[in-house]
Amino acid sequence: MPRRARVFCAGLAVAALPLAARAEGFDTEHIFGFMIGSDVGTVGEREFQSQTTGRFAKDGGRYGTLNQELEAEFVPVPNVRVELAAAFMAHDIKGAPGFEDRRQLSWQGVSVDFRYRFLDREAAPFGMTLALETRADRVDETTAAAVRSYGTELTLAFDREIVPDTLLAALNVSYEPEWTRLPRTGTSDQDATIGVAFGLMAKVRPNVLLGGEARYFRKYEGIGLDELAGQALFIGPTAYFQLSERSRLTATWGIQAWGQRPGSNAALDLANFERHQARLVFGVNF
Repeated sequence: MPRRARVFCAGLAVAALPLAARAEGFDTEHIFGFMIGSDVGTVGEREFQSQTTGRFAKDGGRYGTLNQELEAEFVPVPNVRVELAAAFMAHDIKGAPGFEDRRQLSWQGVSVDFRYRFLDREAAPFGMTLALETRADRVDETTAAAVRSYGTELTLAFDREIVPDTLLAALNVSYEPEWTRLPRTGTSDQDATIGVAFGLMAKVRPNVLLGGEARYFRKYEGIGLDELAGQALFIGPTAYFQLSERSRLTATWGIQAWGQRPGSNAALDLANFERHQARLVFGVNF
């Protein structure tokens, strides 16, 4: 091969190194929409993330909410990730049974999320991470009423590459108790939601992953899972795009494929859950 051709090929190889580095393996920390992976990032990594979540359609009338979270993420030590977030809510409710008509934009509250990775799938048969998210809200995300609400979500996340560098599977198991007080009436309420979610993501291009998530939830009255209030199954697609070496975008949508409320013959539970859920996440390293 002529010397100029060898130099040209070497230059192309060097230019392609960042792309190849990003394409090698999976980084499951952000590739899912409503689920999470077991990766937590590398020590010293810092990220800003914008997460927009929409929930639409109840049992009649008009119902729509939009939650906007602004998040800062840090990895202070190996296998530990910390996230601080502030959230805003927009509600558009009219004629929905069981809900007061509201159209408002408000600051919802703050949250902190800690994650610890117990198993790294590079050294173990699968990855395993425990996530603990605690939040304090001043606006109820479902009804838009003024509240004093405190919730904690515990999630155990597992993932494993089924086909190396091509197909990855993930499993989430969650428990979310919540305490809510209505300042206007002085009444208080407790409830809890448990969930199991399964996701698959396949690499279709070096910087593009496509797949889907199936999520099953059971909501209970009382934090001790005292009485079943309803259950629902959501299914939908997920797409992940590595926009550049430092930025990424994840988009997902889920539709309630099945649901049930005690004492109801309806095929869906639109009292405790929505018909549609969607999420768009943009993140950048700095």
